[in-house]
Amino acid sequence: MILLASASQDDLYHWEQGVRTLSPIFCSTNLESLKVELARLKPSVLLLDYDLPQLNVPSGISALIKLHPEAKVIVLSHSLPDEAEWALFRTGVKGVCRRDIDGEQLHSVVTAVQRGELWIRRTLSWHLLNELVTITQEKTKIKQAVGELLANLTQREYEIATLVGNGESNKQIARRLDITERTVKAHLTEVFRKLDIADRLKLALIVKGSIYPGDSSKMSH
Repeated sequence: MILLASASQDDLYHWEQGVRTLSPIFCSTNLESLKVELARLKPSVLLLDYDLPQLNVPSGISALIKLHPEAKVIVLSHSLPDEAEWALFRTGVKGVCRRDIDGEQLHSVVTAVQRGELWIRRTLSWHLLNELVTITQEKTKIKQAVGELLANLTQREYEIATLVGNGESNKQIARRLDITERTVKAHLTEVFRKLDIADRLKLALIVKGSIYPGDSSKMSH
């Protein structure tokens, strides 16, 4: 299913002619009906008019994506500044093209997006590259920092932290290591103090390298 959303009947007709051979088509002409149909029909692709009344770009697009995250959103608009267009991709949009795009080319855009590709202008590709570099650098920094902090744990503390990261309870850890639950709790108290965290979830995320510790609030365990 491909869902088309625009207040312009002319645009809807033009877009429908371009993609009608790809999938069944359904059209919405206002934001409220779009929300209803997005949740009801669960389309694979949403062709969305940037100027749809009350859409409130880009936050409104983020809200639509949350209603049906599997939908691949393609925004059609008049010419946009690079930063505005890049902001759309950062919300999760898979493609941006001109609203007066040729029907045959729109067919190609939808086909490419359905294959998992992004339809993005070459002049915006440096944004994508910079974003990937930044994410990679941040992940590397976090991994190094977490590694240094975990290195401050004793062997037994690290062992228990790893088991917590695997989702095991205090009772399971005690049984596995042949120690008492009280001893497990004592080790966890020291682990939490050294890592400056307050709960098992943060410890599990740290062990998995997903976050950098920094919550100094206190919590029972």
